[in-house]
Amino acid sequence: MKRMTATGVIATLCLLGTTHAQAQENNRITLGAVAGSTGVGADVAWRFSDRLGISARYTGGLEWSTDYSTSDVDYDGDVNLAAGKLTLDYYPFAGGFFLSAGLMLPDIEADVEGRPRSSTYQGYPTDALGTLHGTVTLADGVQPYAGVGWRQSHRSGFGVFAEVGVIPTDPDVSLRTSSGVENLDNPLSAQLREAIRQEEQRLENDAEKWPVYPVAVIGVSYTF
Repeated sequence: MKRMTATGVIATLCLLGTTHAQAQENNRITLGAVAGSTGVGADVAWRFSDRLGISARYTGGLEWSTDYSTSDVDYDGDVNLAAGKLTLDYYPFAGGFFLSAGLMLPDIEADVEGRPRSSTYQGYPTDALGTLHGTVTLADGVQPYAGVGWRQSHRSGFGVFAEVGVIPTDPDVSLRTSSGVENLDNPLSAQLREAIRQEEQRLENDAEKWPVYPVAVIGVSYTF
């Protein structure tokens, strides 16, 4: 009886030791440096089981200049992008491939300056009107996120990281003139205010042709 009891204790200890070793093996932290369609930044992931983990990422600093025209105005724009992300990651094959779902906090907008294409705009001489200034926001605030990727968090050491996903867009446009004449109290200024609102709607309708923004990043990582 004592021998059987001792054997049982040894077997139990061996089982506990194996379970602890597996838990240690699966409980990994991965740090990554990434770059992509939302900028340059860092990614951190905690894989607490073979098939589940959580991750967070911040990227930013991506800027470029572009131009765009409507029927009445030619625009120059400076685009700025940044985004933070918090997701639950599912590793269906207990390897590097994962499915990701969660929340993203994007800040994707452009500072624009527009010049009317004719010598007058809604009854105002272009020289007196000045230029149209404003902001075109493509995505802002908390948005749902879904993606797929590869992260070598199933083993320690250096690895590669890649992920692609999408977030919904929610365009918003705000315009004003550099001269401020639309704020005057007269019928012509009221007509100009209405024309500016229509121009904002025109830009929003064009932006809504992109219902989602693609998120794509690649980088290197290290798993502890």
